[in-house]
Amino acid sequence: MRNGTCSRIRNGALTLGLLMAATVGGAMPSQAQTKKDVLRVGISIAELPTLTGQPTQGGTGFRWTGWTVFDSLVYWDINQDQKIPTEIPYLAEEYSVRPDNKARWVFKLRRGVKFHDGSDFNADAVIWNLEKLFKQDAPQYDPKQISATSCCMMDVKGWTKIDDYTVEIDTGTPNAMLPYRLPWFRIASPTQWKKLGSWEAFEKQPSGTGPFRVAEVTPSQRAVLVRNTDYWNKERLPKLERMELLPIPDHNTRAAALLSGQVDFIEAPPPDIVPRLQSAGMQIVRNRYPHIWPYILRVAGEATPFKDVRVRQAINLAIDRDTLAKLLGGNALPAAGLMLPGSPWFGEPSFKIRYAPDEAKKLLQEAGYGPSNPLKFTALISPGGSGQMQPMPMNEFIQQNLKAVGVDLTFNVVEWQTLRTIRNKGPNDPTNVGIHGVNNSWETSNPAIGMESLFASWKIAPAGVNWGVNDPELDTLIKQILVTFDRSELDDLMRKAHKIVVDKAYWLYVVHDINMHAMSPRVKNFKPAISWYTDYTQVSVD
Repeated sequence: MRNGTCSRIRNGALTLGLLMAATVGGAMPSQAQTKKDVLRVGISIAELPTLTGQPTQGGTGFRWTGWTVFDSLVYWDINQDQKIPTEIPYLAEEYSVRPDNKARWVFKLRRGVKFHDGSDFNADAVIWNLEKLFKQDAPQYDPKQISATSCCMMDVKGWTKIDDYTVEIDTGTPNAMLPYRLPWFRIASPTQWKKLGSWEAFEKQPSGTGPFRVAEVTPSQRAVLVRNTDYWNKERLPKLERMELLPIPDHNTRAAALLSGQVDFIEAPPPDIVPRLQSAGMQIVRNRYPHIWPYILRVAGEATPFKDVRVRQAINLAIDRDTLAKLLGGNALPAAGLMLPGSPWFGEPSFKIRYAPDEAKKLLQEAGYGPSNPLKFTALISPGGSGQMQPMPMNEFIQQNLKAVGVDLTFNVVEWQTLRTIRNKGPNDPTNVGIHGVNNSWETSNPAIGMESLFASWKIAPAGVNWGVNDPELDTLIKQILVTFDRSELDDLMRKAHKIVVDKAYWLYVVHDINMHAMSPRVKNFKPAISWYTDYTQVSVD
């Protein structure tokens, strides 16, 4: 991997003029000016997310095709930008856990909701969608969909249709996390699937109940979403007539496309081009949110140096996060743990994450590493993807910081969805023996995906995203979290759990994203929630 990180970040990988020329000459969308109420978006991935309900491409998949085309029983109040969103009833008008059996949740479904194909949403549709994920002998069972969202999916042991608009879901044992996980359960049309006969055919003509319908899908090139004029939630009836999703994985190329008028809205613009965007009249919109850019460390097996807590702490002390944030134009917040500073779940860790290279060297020496026996490890990284910010220059910066304390970091660079596939196999898969860390951005907005999926021993991949943490004390706390329905008690347990994952440095915690977007001055009413997910229904284009 090439070095020279600082100059690369300051000067860009290519000059803007060369990028503009490359973009204009490449296979990009029409340069015609945007029509009123049409939004063209440059998204930060190489492939379009699937349109089957449970999309590929991680959080970006849900951001652009999961929450736009499909609805869920429970949603978040992401139509505001002042507080971390909380769960709200959605396709389920009401939901509650049975007081006599807290493994069973009852959902009263909304009446009068139609799928895009005109069929009715009801209890049968909910059960059919549960079967697509959890009943392996069902015709519609799709391992690709469960694999795409296994890290965030709920624990389900069974379900019952009580009547046409009431469903009960059984988690087997009491589980307070079900409402946190339900937003990832997206409802697709059984009628449309039965008509078309397969998920491959369904993806070309998808049907959900969401605020946007799919008008066109051209793999690897673009998806065209149009306003669902019959959407049941009139408060979220899209102001846009049309939204075009265009995969542009290269950060500089996305910025050039915005400057040239080829798109109106982009994710994650390169920090060094932000002044040029602003001078051209583009809007730069940011909002801090619970989302971290870390390395998930492999702590399982013999072929990893990260079984030793001294090594894990050392690499956390080797990173100059303040300088990295400055090199990113201030578009990152140095991490002091998994959770945001100021989070009610941060607690009081004893191990203070900071830049202390001399202390890092001392810990490495105690662990048996030094000039004659340097620590060496390989990390899986991607050139772009869901929430990955500016991964290539950021990873090069990490590489240089570690080199300064005597650590040799090698990269295995793969496409984002490929990285997720390899990650999901887990640390115990024989093909992953040479991977010691995974650079995978992650949202930490709730206990289900922000603690259990990452660190519970029963969630070691492929069951979750845990790469080998097996900590009895932490497991005990997480088991308590799972059955705690009182919020103040839950907060206290989360603080204790967070103290452990910081003190034992189970990850390399680097920076928190601040969710930067750039857009044309014609784009109005974009309010990024304090969440990875955003409501695009209220966005308009003049």
